[in-house]
Amino acid sequence: MTDPVDPAVEAPVPPPGKPGAEARQWALIVHLSALLGFVLPFVGNLIGPLIVWQLKKDMDPFVDDQGKEALNFQITVSLMLLVCLLLVLVLIGLLLAWVVGIGALVLVIIAAIKSNEGTAYRYPFCWRLIK
Repeated sequence: MTDPVDPAVEAPVPPPGKPGAEARQWALIVHLSALLGFVLPFVGNLIGPLIVWQLKKDMDPFVDDQGKEALNFQITVSLMLLVCLLLVLVLIGLLLAWVVGIGALVLVIIAAIKSNEGTAYRYPFCWRLIK
């Protein structure tokens, strides 16, 4: 019997080499743009990274990689929040929505810091739809 495939192994390989200062800055912006979701719930967290990624993905492979990672994570967070919305009917959804929101905030800040240092960050618990 074989072991299930580890999702961390399937994660995209980060681009080689140390990115330049401008690439690191745009990677930071793409991660932090997800905080727009606190202003426009359910759409802001997707629109921010999508716009920044689409505008700057051709500038550097590091920005392209981190843009995909940020967008994939925000898609995952949005799906989790939709599940929480359904679970409001059984009274646990509100608590879970807070947990998801705080967890997403912490992970976005960690990702922004790591990408600004030039490290390709991989979010845990992320469903990678965009390759």
